[in-house]
Amino acid sequence: MEKWDQQTIENFRKDLLHWYDKEGRNHLPWRKNTDPYRVLVSELMLQQTRVDTVITYFNRFMTALPTVQDLAKAPEEQVLKLWEGLGYYSRARNLHRAAKVVAFDLKGAWPESYEDLLTLPGVGPYTAAAVASIAFHQVVPAIDGNFFRVFSRLLKIDDDIAKPKTRRVFYEAVAPIVDPKRPGDFNQAIMDLGTSYMKTTDPDTLHSPVLTYNAAYRDGVEDQYPVKTKKKKPILQRYQALVRYNEEGDLLYEKRPQTGLLADFWTLPLRPIASIEELEGVQLTVKPITHVFSHRKWEIWPVQVEDTGKLADNQRFFSADEQAALALPKVQHKILQELKES
Repeated sequence: MEKWDQQTIENFRKDLLHWYDKEGRNHLPWRKNTDPYRVLVSELMLQQTRVDTVITYFNRFMTALPTVQDLAKAPEEQVLKLWEGLGYYSRARNLHRAAKVVAFDLKGAWPESYEDLLTLPGVGPYTAAAVASIAFHQVVPAIDGNFFRVFSRLLKIDDDIAKPKTRRVFYEAVAPIVDPKRPGDFNQAIMDLGTSYMKTTDPDTLHSPVLTYNAAYRDGVEDQYPVKTKKKKPILQRYQALVRYNEEGDLLYEKRPQTGLLADFWTLPLRPIASIEELEGVQLTVKPITHVFSHRKWEIWPVQVEDTGKLADNQRFFSADEQAALALPKVQHKILQELKES
């Protein structure tokens, strides 16, 4: 691993922030100010979601719930509906819980330190560091995928970023480099650098504003960084989705358990099957609908079944208008779209 002397660190800060001031993505709506509420909402939305996609969601969310108090008072169904399509709905639920802690338990007073922000529901090390540095000027590195990629190349850090203990390695290596006067801008500049000149594939290293600090490029091994073991393939699970209408043409839904994937969401009743031979009812699609979670891959076969009139406690029929008002997970939208086209 490369180690920079103090002069190199100061030069790096100057060059990075000079570039950020000129070319950084300061047009992004969540960068208009450093309100911790706006920072927290944007950071949770941005996790595993493209920036271009988040802009629309963020603006809509802020229009509907402009303050942390508004979010704390909002019903969960409204929060989930505003989040609909972003996926990873636990983030929305945790954001809602965090807002209640700030608005009600803390009387609107935000935790300001990295350590205290970690006590909020759903706020992990990266999010706490981002909010602490951007909103409260705490000198702490916000370590995410961009951060790993940028500094693994700059410093030739050989530790496997897939291992949890590697975060500490990066933290200790980079904490002294974070600009003490502009820690939030420093972290956001690294984010922007990681999505532009230092992308995962096809990086434009020759034009990078920090080219002279890139040890991996200098040594001709940039494509080997960051070091990361391959993720295991997601486990395949097959389901039949029961498509059942009542006499009025309303569609049957089933509320999922309070824990596990898609917890507390309404979906078509899903029943596990080992193979297509186990399908019961009229098969409605030639191919299965597929949806990949981080560790699971679902294959779903919609089958139409007769209305028996009997419903379980967690089942009910929804009209088309009622369905439109529901916050539905992406996999359910895929099923509905397939039914519409079949």
